[in-house]
Amino acid sequence: MRIIVLLFLLFDFLSSASAGDTIYAGLKDMNAHLFVKLNRYDQSLFNKLIQTEKVLPGNQTEISFRNSQWKIRIDETSVIGRDNAVDITATLTCISGNVESSAVSVGIEFDDWSVKNYVLMPGAAYNGNRYTYRRISYSPKLYDYRDMGPDKDIILSDVPKLNERRGPSFIQQRSGDMTTPSIGFYDPVKGKGFFLLTYQGNNYGDYGVNIEENKNRGKAEISLTSPVVRELYKYRICDMRFPSDDRPADFFAGDSVVIKFRVYEFGANNVQDLFNEFAKIRKDLPIDREHATVLPYSAAFPVQENKFNKMNFVEDWGYYSVGLRENIFQDWQIGWTGGMISTYPLLMAGADSTKQNVLRSFDWLFPEGIAPSGFFWGTGKDGHIWYGDDPRHEYTKWIHLVRKSGDGLYYVIKQFMLMKKLGIEVKKSWEDGARTVADAFVKLWDENHQLGQYVDIKTGKLVIGRTTSGAIVPAALSLASQYFNDENYLKTAEEIGDHYYKNYVSKGLVYGGVGDALQNFDSESSYAMIESFTVLFDVTGDDKWIKYGGDMAKQFSTWVISYNYKFPQESLFGKLGMHSIGAVNANTQNKHGAPGICTHSGVGLLKLYRATGDEFYIDLLYDIAHDIPQYLVHPLRPMKDIPYGFINERVNTTDWLEGIGEVFYGSTWAETSLMLTYVEIPGLYVQPDAGFVRAFDNIEVVNVKKTNRGVTLRLKNPTQADAKVTVLVENKDEAREPLGQNYFPDLKEIFIKAGEEKVFFFRK
Repeated sequence: MRIIVLLFLLFDFLSSASAGDTIYAGLKDMNAHLFVKLNRYDQSLFNKLIQTEKVLPGNQTEISFRNSQWKIRIDETSVIGRDNAVDITATLTCISGNVESSAVSVGIEFDDWSVKNYVLMPGAAYNGNRYTYRRISYSPKLYDYRDMGPDKDIILSDVPKLNERRGPSFIQQRSGDMTTPSIGFYDPVKGKGFFLLTYQGNNYGDYGVNIEENKNRGKAEISLTSPVVRELYKYRICDMRFPSDDRPADFFAGDSVVIKFRVYEFGANNVQDLFNEFAKIRKDLPIDREHATVLPYSAAFPVQENKFNKMNFVEDWGYYSVGLRENIFQDWQIGWTGGMISTYPLLMAGADSTKQNVLRSFDWLFPEGIAPSGFFWGTGKDGHIWYGDDPRHEYTKWIHLVRKSGDGLYYVIKQFMLMKKLGIEVKKSWEDGARTVADAFVKLWDENHQLGQYVDIKTGKLVIGRTTSGAIVPAALSLASQYFNDENYLKTAEEIGDHYYKNYVSKGLVYGGVGDALQNFDSESSYAMIESFTVLFDVTGDDKWIKYGGDMAKQFSTWVISYNYKFPQESLFGKLGMHSIGAVNANTQNKHGAPGICTHSGVGLLKLYRATGDEFYIDLLYDIAHDIPQYLVHPLRPMKDIPYGFINERVNTTDWLEGIGEVFYGSTWAETSLMLTYVEIPGLYVQPDAGFVRAFDNIEVVNVKKTNRGVTLRLKNPTQADAKVTVLVENKDEAREPLGQNYFPDLKEIFIKAGEEKVFFFRK
């Protein structure tokens, strides 16, 4: 569109220009204009804003602010390959005087705003988080009967959000709150989308990334602030009333603040177009995206296996606890954070003694681990005491997160299939138990035409509805249909999959999959939806599920950190030189990245690549899968006094709890995520006829030479450990066939010593 070109033409500054003019003529088409603010705060009142000066600049402007004089320069640069984008650099220089406790803001004001606009802050706000909330301390659960029922609207915990009612409406975040420092929106009335993409910060530290609506919601400002100053309050877990301790700057003559960002305008017919655009631009800016290559998967797994057998296996009862049993949630949970998920990679790659421990887990679980409702018990302790999901309170003792039984059923049936492949007997009592759970899901769907979020663990009745908590259930029922040869399971799986896509995915609203964050938007439901859609494709061969999975993957990419955050040098992660790229943000309440997906390998992204040839999916998977080993506490990579085999779930790029770059002491589900990665993601993926190569494992591809016969690779192992690398080799046509389950035992293996370079040939 010609408007796009005009949007970013830089007009000569005219000193006689009126305050309403903008140097970007095309912004008028969106009823928008650039602005600059100088702000002053009272730190004794927790950064209360006490003075502000707002100007609409030309490319050079001078203004007075308190006892100081400032020069403002705005420069714009066209973006090669992005004709709908422009780079903007705002330089604000104090040319005389001084001003204390201040910050500067640069942004865009939209004069024709609407609450119908879908606002996206990747990993932090979806539809602006503009929903009802409850201020309940961690771990929040709904307890008021007025909030419970099959057809209640979304209820969030107390997180940064735009106001769904009257009153002030704004979000103030650190740049590290977003997986990609950015903010965008979809305007359904104009059929347009907008993104502002920026960097982590400048020499004053992280940027503040803000959006604020006016009283009647007809105007909104999107802005960057340097240094970051959140007024009065900042977010701390489940609490938007935590006092702000941000530090404004004292500016003197000669000081300059430089704020750089890129803006995009594009046509958008629906919310998915907003996510599609984000997927295209999330790595546009020149930011550090180097990956951490520190430890091969094959060197990580034995340490993890040893840890699980020594610290997690409960010999008296014969099961693998989730963690170290310091509380009920670290003792037993069927899904979400471990349980029968952890046993899958241990069965796949463990020693014979480990496999025997896994089989004992099945004997222990069936039938005692199934509740009267037919679902799995959600939690348990001491090997024989069973509960719903949170026994600490009477009102949550007997409710059950449907996602947990979905996880349990999915991974149990994967293990049944694996046992048959390995020649291990699957006992009838195990199969009967799994069918009981599958039937409970069919019954729940038939009675309610939804899976909801929580059910009564004793009766199976829906307690809290209308979420995507059960996003993994279509995958579980699809596998159940294959294993038990029962078409009704597949019919139900397809109905649920269509329901989720139509009512949630297509609206950009995927939420409710975690057990400690009310109904906040989350990465876990997002990825589980991908897993379900790709398993449905595996089973049915219907390309519709690939389309659905592709849309969901673009949305899921908003949860994956796309760059390397610069951690404070004095922090643990700063000292260790950790790379944040590929960490997956948990949800909009628990505002941390994590090593891997909770709790999956990401193999659905590989399936999407194989079905489409679109490298976006495999690149996203590479970011996630390649960097997990750096977080493992290992003899070659110790961390403080943390035991070998531990992986902490925190990648803290913002100050929501422990502190930026810090962790807590503990064993977490992320350990299972790394084990799943080892057994479900090939260390090396090769398409010889296309000359396409991707090394997910911690090795480097030095050279690729394609010939008529195949492809020759020079590979390097730069780590301190020998690498036994699994290899999936297939031609382009073979890649179009469904991957299915449990292909790990069939993979080829190559061996590369520590520090060695080696040449391999793969025939077409």
